[in-house]
Amino acid sequence: QVQLVESGGGLVQPGGSLRLSCAASGSIFSILSTGWYRQAPGKERELVAGINIVGSTNYADSVKGRFTISRDNAKNTVYLQMNSLKPEDTAVYYCNTHPPIVAHWGQGTQVTVSS
Repeated sequence: QVQLVESGGGLVQPGGSLRLSCAASGSIFSILSTGWYRQAPGKERELVAGINIVGSTNYADSVKGRFTISRDNAKNTVYLQMNSLKPEDTAVYYCNTHPPIVAHWGQGTQVTVSS
């Protein structure tokens, strides 16, 4: 059973940056497409960024130009660089395969954007 552990969240002011990491216990990122998802209070979980096995990326319109997803297969880690953060980016961020596998949802990492 692969485990995914997210880290790197925190409290940041509007306009600030954070880099999230997702470490996998196995080499799934090199064989499956991966996504970063987020869930804000009272809202459904949504995909914000995805990367496939050949490195092509896609982004939700709300984060295009601000967020960058990347992957290090040697470290079994996927990253999400978040710049120009806005209060509406506040959410718990999760990584998972894309499409997601229910058993792989982790605890997520909280991102709060506030002054």
